[in-house]
Amino acid sequence: MAEPNVRNEAGGTSYGPLVQAGKIESIVFQGSFSAGRIGELIEELAQAVDRRWHDEENLRRIQDPVPLPVRYGTAAEDLIDHWETIRRLPAGEHAAPLDLSGTLDQLAGVYERVPSRRLVVLGRAGSGKTILALRFVLDRLARRAPGAPVPVLFSLGSWDPSDVPLKSWLISRLIRDHPGLAAADRDGRTLAAVLVDAQLILPVLDGFDELADGLHRIALRKLSADPLMPMMLTSRIEEYRDAVVGTRGLSGAAAVEVRDLTLDDLDGYLPRTSAKETSDSRSGSDAAVGTTKWQHVLATLRDSGVNSANGNNGINGNNSANQAGANLAAVLTTPLMVALARAVYSEDHDKFPTDLMDPLKFASVAALEEHFLGGFLRTVYEQPADGRRPGSAGRWTAQQAEGWLRFIAEHLRRLETGDLAWWQLAATMRRRSRALLIAGLGGLIFGLVTGIGNIPIDLVATDHGLGFALKRGLAVGLLHGLAAGLMFGTAHFVADRRTALKPLPVRLRRFGGPRWFREKMAARLGWGIGFGASAALGIVLVDQVLLPDLHLDDGMDGSLSASLLIFPTEIGLGAGLAFALVAVLEAPIDIKAAGSPSDLLRASRKNVAVHLLVWALVIGPEAGIVAGFLTGPVRAVEIGVVFGIESALGAGVGYGLSLTAWGQWVAVARIWLPLNGALPWRLVAFLDDGCRRGVLRQSGAVYQFRHARLREHLIQHAPSDGGDQGTRRGWPQSDRPSSAIVT
Repeated sequence: MAEPNVRNEAGGTSYGPLVQAGKIESIVFQGSFSAGRIGELIEELAQAVDRRWHDEENLRRIQDPVPLPVRYGTAAEDLIDHWETIRRLPAGEHAAPLDLSGTLDQLAGVYERVPSRRLVVLGRAGSGKTILALRFVLDRLARRAPGAPVPVLFSLGSWDPSDVPLKSWLISRLIRDHPGLAAADRDGRTLAAVLVDAQLILPVLDGFDELADGLHRIALRKLSADPLMPMMLTSRIEEYRDAVVGTRGLSGAAAVEVRDLTLDDLDGYLPRTSAKETSDSRSGSDAAVGTTKWQHVLATLRDSGVNSANGNNGINGNNSANQAGANLAAVLTTPLMVALARAVYSEDHDKFPTDLMDPLKFASVAALEEHFLGGFLRTVYEQPADGRRPGSAGRWTAQQAEGWLRFIAEHLRRLETGDLAWWQLAATMRRRSRALLIAGLGGLIFGLVTGIGNIPIDLVATDHGLGFALKRGLAVGLLHGLAAGLMFGTAHFVADRRTALKPLPVRLRRFGGPRWFREKMAARLGWGIGFGASAALGIVLVDQVLLPDLHLDDGMDGSLSASLLIFPTEIGLGAGLAFALVAVLEAPIDIKAAGSPSDLLRASRKNVAVHLLVWALVIGPEAGIVAGFLTGPVRAVEIGVVFGIESALGAGVGYGLSLTAWGQWVAVARIWLPLNGALPWRLVAFLDDGCRRGVLRQSGAVYQFRHARLREHLIQHAPSDGGDQGTRRGWPQSDRPSSAIVT
């Protein structure tokens, strides 16, 4: 039986072991999550993960026409822990090594043969490690019993093991990609934390090699700290070998190494990816009718005596033609390069792989690899997506796409992550520059709202006439906009270093968000009072000092001393209340939410609409009540309505720009970067199009390059036009943000 739940020493709920024989025990939880609800939740999660990776497999065309025969075998002994530890044998017993060889569709079964349930998949760049991880997840889900742990694929490159514990990072990634898992019990534990602690999540950690330099050994220690935690890890072999020198490797883990593809493997795959030759085909060779363009190339490689296991050995002679064939055979030993070769040559009637045998064009393995990487981008963007005509509306040229993708790749390099999160695109600007941009946009909007709003007031409440009202409206708009813009910019500058104010991609719900959101209320209240009172003080000085000097005083502002006492207090308290109320409302919800980038963008946009309503309902009535005491009920209603509208459209929009993730997305990614040509105007459409073309992929709430080598290629082959492209377009030279964004 599963252990009953007990109260831990800190007073929180301890859920205890939840899994026995692959099923959740019927336990009465002392927290707010029942065993039945947990069971429903993990089945929903399993379905969401299965849908996501089946879609990804289809986009990668892994099963079309057949999967590549990716094979692997047991890795070298110096990369593997002691077999006695792996097999969970007691002290004094000895164990023989396990045979862990297999193919793409056998990895889930191989994993089951490892008693420790800890396996490392090693291989060189492009060898198919991620494909193996993806297939492992789908196969585990297919054979998974109800209530059993759900395999979840995590891209490890965004983890900072020196600062963030592994479980905390796993929990944050789960919440980011599945916002419903942020729901918390009475003790503040999220559903994601419950699942991770109960080992209802099987982490499939892809890309150990993509961790920042200097973090691999630290990460290995953190991964080994809980030797009973099942996991699968993938890595390039060089980075893993360097990390395990002088250690046992990943504690309790066996390891397999992915083998190179052979000419026999290519014979059974590449010809099936291209059309058969006909009597009028222009193959560039003497290929017979019914064969394909690849068969001639592969036959030539065999005839030249290239060894099918490693293309650079066994060459008949030393001439350049044989060397070119050896180079091509060497390149086509990894699934990545085979996939790129297929994309560039198999489905384009006017391109012939016989060109790859030209020793003058491709004198080295590196030249061929770069040709495939660059040709892949040109090929996929020269073809229409989703059946559209080339050049149809909303599509982009290969040159445009390559420039924008290079900007994104450089942005990810600077953040030391492989995850493109829309709420982090603001980090492409220096904090000071970003604050100035926010100040300008926020001040412009606030100035327009207050300037236009003053015109009808002066027309109705004074007898100065239309000319005066227009002049005063223009002056008020300019000066109020400057004062408010200064405050919005300052608020954004300060927020970037304050947890209580830092913009996050969150959803809204009625009161009762997680405790850590509610705890921000006091801090938000204080900051709101400070910002609001400061902005109000600036507006008072404008109205009472500058406007009279310009002969634009309408006589409705009262005395300077009274205004300095009442208005900053009124606006400060109102702004503080609005800040605090928004903090209370913020919380990720919707247990079935997919957590895609578009989902979070839509939710964040709705949040800003709610913010506008909050500002209107807080500032408007408050200003009306104050005016009622001073001028009477009619004037109170007028002022309440005016202040409510101006607060929503002026202060609310300014708050959204400076202190919400969506506002910064609009300011930087939707306005500034497109104006500079760094990104397209329709960025989300471009990113989604990149996913359909096989350049990018969605991983929960973020985008990633489908191939890490492609990202590296873009960074290394920036145009040599003098100077750093990223710097010219506003990349920050300092103020580097943390890539570990908690959502």
